[in-house]
Amino acid sequence: MPPRPGDALAAVAVGVVSAAGSVGAARHGNPAHPLDAAAFVLLAVGSAALLWRRVAPVTVLAVTLAAALAYLLRGYGIGPVFLPVVVAFLTAAPRLPRWPMYALPPIGYVLFLWGVPWATGREYPPVSAAVGVAAWLLTLVAVAEVIRQRREAIRARRQRARERARVAEEERLRRASEERLDIARELHDVLAHSLSMINVQSGVALELLDSRPEQAGVALASIKEASRDALVQVHAMLQSLRRGAETPPLTPPPSITDLDRLVARARDAGIEVATTVSGDTRPLPTAADLAAARIVQESLTNVARHSTQTAARVSVRYRSDAVEVQVDDDGPAHAPPGSGAGGGSGIAGMTERARALGGSLAAGPRPDGGFRVLARIPLSDTGSGAS
Repeated sequence: MPPRPGDALAAVAVGVVSAAGSVGAARHGNPAHPLDAAAFVLLAVGSAALLWRRVAPVTVLAVTLAAALAYLLRGYGIGPVFLPVVVAFLTAAPRLPRWPMYALPPIGYVLFLWGVPWATGREYPPVSAAVGVAAWLLTLVAVAEVIRQRREAIRARRQRARERARVAEEERLRRASEERLDIARELHDVLAHSLSMINVQSGVALELLDSRPEQAGVALASIKEASRDALVQVHAMLQSLRRGAETPPLTPPPSITDLDRLVARARDAGIEVATTVSGDTRPLPTAADLAAARIVQESLTNVARHSTQTAARVSVRYRSDAVEVQVDDDGPAHAPPGSGAGGGSGIAGMTERARALGGSLAAGPRPDGGFRVLARIPLSDTGSGAS
């Protein structure tokens, strides 16, 4: 990997300062050995190694230490020969474990202040110089720790940002999945209810076309109205999908508070629907109102599809914290009620609607015969206003 431009600039700057400082120290000091070509080669090696300090920090630190040690062992004097070592240490220490890195300054302290004079026969440094170097090394370790903490804070912020992005993406996918399920349920409820009533009315019309044409005409008129309403509702859904959720519906959604209007189409199809309402009738939260209305519609659709009976009873009970919807017919059923033709999703869709609002739905044969759908939907204002 080629060196970064910033690392190249830093290496050149350190090399210039090291060379100029060493020349100045040699002129004003009393080195055991005057500067020669080997001295400048060692200074250049220590500075040039900084080109790869980010790629191989440990190796670069070892090279700069070796160059500085060789420089002192040859007796060239002190000077700024340790500047490449400082830069290499501040690069490596924040990236590597604390224990081996922070052990290097004490080891180097003993090696350079007493080991080198012992090996070269030079005088040992005075106590004041030893204390000053120790304080300088402590400052160096503190700076390395500050850099480490800053790097860890930046890494933690980036990790949190990635986690927030991941959670946001999961939430977006979850909402998209829920929206697809909502659309599928709405389409199923609208089309299944309308088409089932059209199917019943068309059968009535065919049977009465010759013997009682006037009643066949009524059935055909109901077919026309049901198909028109279904087209309008599907068109409203498609417009909402194209323009966004803020687009107002073209037709008002069905409401459990208008029970006679809700069961009118089933009555037009020839099903005798008896309705009872108990409790304190009042406007419901939009989501609960729509779910209760769709459950009634789907239950009556199942009566038209699967039951041998032409009568059903719809009961709505308003509780203080919930609304209960019960639909009964006296069956027996031709096929599993709510399973839909060919294994559809009638009961599954009703159950999903109830559970999505924290409610419950039970559907199955009654002990005395017939079939019952019983749903309980909590009246929560979360995310919905009153209808």
